[in-house]
Amino acid sequence: MHLHLRRGVVKAVDGVSFEVHEGETLGIVGESGSGKTMTCLSILRLLPIHSDGRLDGSVKLDGEDLLQLSEEDMASRVRGPKVAMISQDPMTSLNPVYTVGDQVSGPFLYHKLVRTVREAMAAAAQGLRRVRIPSPERRLKNYPHQFSGGMRQRVVTAMAIACSPRLLIADEPTTALDVTIQVQIMNLLRSIQQDSKVGIILVTHDLSIVAGLCHRIAVMYAGRIIETGKVRDIYRNPQHPYTQALLQAIPHLGQKRSRLAAIPGQPPNLIDPPKGCRFAQRCPKRMSVCDDYPPATDLGDRHVVNCWLAAKQ
Repeated sequence: MHLHLRRGVVKAVDGVSFEVHEGETLGIVGESGSGKTMTCLSILRLLPIHSDGRLDGSVKLDGEDLLQLSEEDMASRVRGPKVAMISQDPMTSLNPVYTVGDQVSGPFLYHKLVRTVREAMAAAAQGLRRVRIPSPERRLKNYPHQFSGGMRQRVVTAMAIACSPRLLIADEPTTALDVTIQVQIMNLLRSIQQDSKVGIILVTHDLSIVAGLCHRIAVMYAGRIIETGKVRDIYRNPQHPYTQALLQAIPHLGQKRSRLAAIPGQPPNLIDPPKGCRFAQRCPKRMSVCDDYPPATDLGDRHVVNCWLAAKQ
């Protein structure tokens, strides 16, 4: 994905490739600005306004390339019925001037899953009940400001799963929530997946959440996926220095440290990214060969890393 801005062309997502299977959760992790959200938006073809963005490659769902569909087909057949997204901030995801019932019933009416407004409201109440909001019929009449942050996230989740999508994108669904509510939202997503076998892409900074919910991890840095594999392989045997640094930065209960580990430096400018390894300027294991971009090295069991250290081994 390339975005055309006044100051230049931003290579926001570059050469990214991954797959998500039915009933599987893929966690996408990385620093802010690494391209996680833009990767997810590209699946839905929701590019930033006025960016004159360009998408290359293919996005295939059940064998159909979404990039070849018209905007009308994307709106009517894909966004909602096949692919849905839970956006980052539950505090701003809902329209404050409409009731929760009006907003949760919207997907049912837009995609003509019901015939009348009464049926849509009944379906909306069932949706709130599904995400474990008590007294759903009464809460339909409330406005977003009458809900807590965790309850708003449940409402947004109810809207996302209204049309029973094949793929659910959860873009940092717990960022603005406290730890107790985070656990509840993660348990909710796990329960929804068990009931519907929906595939989930979970975007997050929190590696502990990934460990508890995901089956596989894709680590992104500066618009590229640099390491991917099963959760146990990434946590037990990380191969890329960036992945190792992320894991070292996690505080562990019962382990005393004088200070937390940090990654020095800043990510590269994506208007003019380096030709070689994009982490090289911050990498403590940098070699001269890092001036060329490393090939993908398959370590077995779907564990793949883009690093010259792994390639030489």
